[in-house]
Amino acid sequence: MKEFDYSLDFQAIDFRQQPELYQIGRGEQGVLLVEPYKSEILPYWKFKNPDIARQSADKIYSLFAQYKAEDDFVGMDMARKFLQMGYTRSRRYANHKSGRKYASGSKTVLPREEDPLKAQSARIFYEKWQLAKTDPVYVRLAVRHRNQYERPEIAAAKSLGVSQGVEA
Repeated sequence: MKEFDYSLDFQAIDFRQQPELYQIGRGEQGVLLVEPYKSEILPYWKFKNPDIARQSADKIYSLFAQYKAEDDFVGMDMARKFLQMGYTRSRRYANHKSGRKYASGSKTVLPREEDPLKAQSARIFYEKWQLAKTDPVYVRLAVRHRNQYERPEIAAAKSLGVSQGVEA
């Protein structure tokens, strides 16, 4: 898996117009950088309580479905990342009321204080995140994107017209 490239000029790139520059990366990498998707999804990303989390996760998942209908893998992946981030941030606040896992200026982990409402918010996002990341179309498009743009040996072979021994 290719690491997310943070050296790109994210303010100048429209990833809808240049999906070949997008890298999936790990987890939530780049979620707050990739435009225009960040601006389209971020206003709906909320997890304060379960009702708000449900509205947010439902809206973000509907955007995932919209991007899917448009065959827009980058949009689908960004929606998936926001759902995952909804889960991880809700879980962080469920475990630590302040949202901070570590004591200021140290590596000392603060004690866990389970917040049942934030835990419920986390479960809501988790369910939608799992639906998105296991969606068969998403999985197929992720493989296609990685093969087409993130695996240099495949791109080089394609440019030379070679396909034997290289899976696309």
